[in-house]
Amino acid sequence: MTTAVAAPFRFFSLQVARTRRLGPSLARVTFAGGDLHAFHSDGLDQSLSLFLPHPGQAEPAVPVELGEGWWQGWRELPEDVRAVMRSYTLRALRRDGDGQTVEIDIDFVLHGVGPAGSGAGPAPGPAARWAAGAAPGDRVLLLGPAVADNRAIRFRPPQDTDLVVIWGDETAVPAACAVVESLPAGTRARVWLEVPHAEDVQDLRTAADAEITWLVRDGAAGPEAALAALRGARLPHAERPYVWIAGESGSVKRLRRHFVGERGIDRRRVTFVGYWRRGLTEEQLREQG
Repeated sequence: MTTAVAAPFRFFSLQVARTRRLGPSLARVTFAGGDLHAFHSDGLDQSLSLFLPHPGQAEPAVPVELGEGWWQGWRELPEDVRAVMRSYTLRALRRDGDGQTVEIDIDFVLHGVGPAGSGAGPAPGPAARWAAGAAPGDRVLLLGPAVADNRAIRFRPPQDTDLVVIWGDETAVPAACAVVESLPAGTRARVWLEVPHAEDVQDLRTAADAEITWLVRDGAAGPEAALAALRGARLPHAERPYVWIAGESGSVKRLRRHFVGERGIDRRRVTFVGYWRRGLTEEQLREQG
């Protein structure tokens, strides 16, 4: 199998190094592999495409030649054979003394897996099932950045920003946490992070003047809860705020309208990313898009 570069992205053959449960709804998987020396990213919400094997497969099934025609070749494989492709954001990377990437972390949302998945919630998807059972040595394929500054990085506050505002649900928590931890001293930030359970709340450390509010659903809050929380929030005065909102696309759209229409923030200073859509799988979204 080739790993041809499709600049600024390329394929990386990786193996699971270790796993860690972060809470009932979240798991962290650390990946390693010799290919990672070519993995470069300066982004804090770096988007990635992960290819996972089906149960019983030793590795993800992808076209032998991963050149420019890889997408069509992947689509032509039988649906129950071809690798499961899912979109994620980078949580962290670690470099060696020469500055080369040696490990990356990806956090998975475990929808419907284990005790947190009991009840009337959605059935677990293939990526959640894979992450819940991932073990050292398991093989995956990653489509990621070969260039540090690439178009799959969305968090880009203007240099004159005097207030950073962040909202994300559990699918955006990895990127949001990476952003918050990186904010420099003196940066004012107001952050809302939505998770299913109180045990999913994480302890974040940042040098910024950051007020972090965790919104815990516990099965009760609906899609309007985020909007209600933000509408009731009093933001500090700012002349040049920057807003980053990511997660379920319906909630993201409502919050964007709130910040632009109700709070009067310049739409050019609002970054919004729909990571998923309620009621649709990623395959269905891909067919629509």
